[in-house]
Amino acid sequence: MSQPVAAPPAQQPAPPPSAGAVRVDGTGTPVAADPGAAPAFVDTPALLARWQGIGIAVVAAFAVVAALLQILAWQADGRAADDTEQLVRVQEIQSSLLRADALSTNTYLVAGLESAEKRAEYDDAIDEVLALIADAAEAQPADRAALAALNTQVNDYATGIAQARVNNRLGNPVGAAYQTQASDQLRTQARPILDNLVAANTERAEGAMNSYHPVWLALAGIAALVALWWLNRQLARAFRRRLNRGLVAAGVLVLLVTLATTLLAWFEDNANEDLRDGAFATAVDSAAARTAANDAKANESLRLILRGSGQTAEDNWALAASTVREDAPSAALGPWRTYVERHRAIVTKDESNDWEGAVRLATTAGKGGSTAPLDQVDATLQDSVDAAASDATAGLRGDRWLTLTLGLLTALVGAAAAFAVAHGIGVRRKEFL
Repeated sequence: MSQPVAAPPAQQPAPPPSAGAVRVDGTGTPVAADPGAAPAFVDTPALLARWQGIGIAVVAAFAVVAALLQILAWQADGRAADDTEQLVRVQEIQSSLLRADALSTNTYLVAGLESAEKRAEYDDAIDEVLALIADAAEAQPADRAALAALNTQVNDYATGIAQARVNNRLGNPVGAAYQTQASDQLRTQARPILDNLVAANTERAEGAMNSYHPVWLALAGIAALVALWWLNRQLARAFRRRLNRGLVAAGVLVLLVTLATTLLAWFEDNANEDLRDGAFATAVDSAAARTAANDAKANESLRLILRGSGQTAEDNWALAASTVREDAPSAALGPWRTYVERHRAIVTKDESNDWEGAVRLATTAGKGGSTAPLDQVDATLQDSVDAAASDATAGLRGDRWLTLTLGLLTALVGAAAAFAVAHGIGVRRKEFL
């Protein structure tokens, strides 16, 4: 007799989803239930904690990036002002050194009868150059090696000029060789160092002025807002509530900070561009014109010192004159044209074998000579450099406090936005605890 077969145990129905769990897809996004598929569940409080962490990280990252960009721009403005001052200092060295050479070559022409006033002016120019070299080395460590080499060249130049003076007073023709060698050494060895220093400091100053990045600030804000929108969308799909107040508050704070920082950066970037093309460019060009004007005067005297072999000096005069015409402000062009007329008269006399007459025009301090208008050009250009450099550095330092203040406020607002995210999602989390 066969044994009855036991009926299989009745299949127990699957337990209903526990409270605090929802079905999600592979990305963690809640989805509608699919009757034909095995349900998948996650711990909703854990999911909310993850979303909360993402939201806080997003606004914190935005605040750090935005604040950092503004603080770096604030620091860069300070460096730009310092680099501008260093550039002006280096160009002052250059101009004063060529001024000293213009004085030394011109007084050499009077054959040992140089005026005490011109001698004192030359000595003052050399002393100023050496003092400025020391100041520049203290202000910018990156320039110290070049400035040390320049200091050696200036001392060598001054030694050569001293030897030329001694021989000139004694009536020794070799004095002319000392004078021309010293002037040549100034141009072939000292001046290239100065040209490199001018180029390096110009690059530093202009690079520091280009420190504001409104586009980066705008992109950082947009990225943060997109992330907050995505989080709000996830919460809306999970809880059927369109807006999360905490995320909305954080989004408003991020939007306000983005607008404020972007607008300020745009304004400051335009202001720096105006300074770069305005006062800064005027200071640089005026200094270059002053250097060239004194170089022209020195080459005028070298032409006469060299007598019949002075064509190279005249060619150098023409190059310097073209720089003055291109770079000098209009206030200096009037006396410069007067100087050019006097120079042409000197050339005419020299080419007509009236060397003594040419020397008188080149060395006289009276109104009929070339020295008086050149001195006026030098003074006008020096005033232009001083005024423009002062405007440039004042402009770079003037509004820096606003950038720093907004940068610090950005960090505080970022903390407030992170708190809003934590609170807004935290309310949802408490519903499942």
